[in-house]
Amino acid sequence: MDIPLDLARTLAVVLEEGTLDAAARRLHVTPSAVSQRIRALEDRLGRVVLVRSKPVRTTEAGEAVVRLARQLALIEHEALAEIGVDDTVGAAVVPLAVNADSLATWFLAPLARITRERRVVFDLHRDDQDFTAGLLESGAVMGAVTSRSTAVAGCRVSALGVLRYEAVASAAFFEQWFTAGVDAASLAEAPLVDFDRRDELQSRWLGERVGEAAVPPRHRVPASNDFATAIRLGLGWGLLPRLQSGDDLASGALVPLGGPPIDVPLYWQQWNLTSPLLDAIRDEVVAEGRRVLVA
Repeated sequence: MDIPLDLARTLAVVLEEGTLDAAARRLHVTPSAVSQRIRALEDRLGRVVLVRSKPVRTTEAGEAVVRLARQLALIEHEALAEIGVDDTVGAAVVPLAVNADSLATWFLAPLARITRERRVVFDLHRDDQDFTAGLLESGAVMGAVTSRSTAVAGCRVSALGVLRYEAVASAAFFEQWFTAGVDAASLAEAPLVDFDRRDELQSRWLGERVGEAAVPPRHRVPASNDFATAIRLGLGWGLLPRLQSGDDLASGALVPLGGPPIDVPLYWQQWNLTSPLLDAIRDEVVAEGRRVLVA
C-alpha cells in the first residue's frame, strides 16, 4: 500500500487552515473536492484521519500522514534547491513550536540569522514548554523548544540550558505590600500575576516559600511581554526570567522577593530527518540557547 502524496498534502493543508472551506480556498478547489480527497485517503488507509470539528483535528493515523506530507515537502524543496531550480517553488515553510518566554527573549535571533542565509519562512506556534512536544507528535511542527528531555518518537533532542525564573515586584508594589517583610501573611494578600490558567510558576514558588496555605488574588496576562509589563507597572508580583528582568533589577525599578528561583530546563527537539535546513536551524537555536541560558 502507498499513500497518494496529493491526498496527504491535502490533509496537511486542511489541518493548517482549520476548516475544509479554508483549505479549499488555498488549494483553489471546492470544499466538496477537499472532502472527497479526505474520504479517498481514509478509504485507502482503512482509517479515519480527520475529525471534522471546528477547528478540525487529526486522528493518530492522520498525524502520521501529516508528518509524512511535511517531511516530503521539505525533502522536495531541498532537492530542488540542490538541483538549482528552487526559485520556482519559493521559500521553504518550517513550522516550529516555542514557549512564550523564549519567544520574547532569545528565540528569534537565531531564526533571523538563518533567514539571511536560506530561503525559509517560519510558522511559529506558541505554547507552554510542557505542551510543545505534543505539537511535534501531531505533526503540526518540525521542531520545538520543550521541557521534555526524552525524545518524542521520530525526533532527536539537544539540551539548550535552563531558563531561571525569579520572583520580582515593582518598587512601588513592594513598598505597598511587603514593608513588613515577604512572609506568609503578606503573600496571602498581595496580588500576583499568572500567565494563564496553566501557569504554575507562581504557585510553585509560593509552595516552596510558605507552603500551600497562601491563596492570593490572581491576575492573568497571557502574553510574555505584557506579563512582564504588568509586573513592572505594579499590577502584581510574579516570576520573570533574568533575561527579561535584569535591567530593571539593576536600576531598582524591580525588586527581588527572594526565595528559591524556579529553574526550567529546556530542550530542542526536531524530526529525525536528514535535512540540511533543519540541521542548520538546530545548530543556530542550540548555540543561542547555550549562550544565553543558564548552563
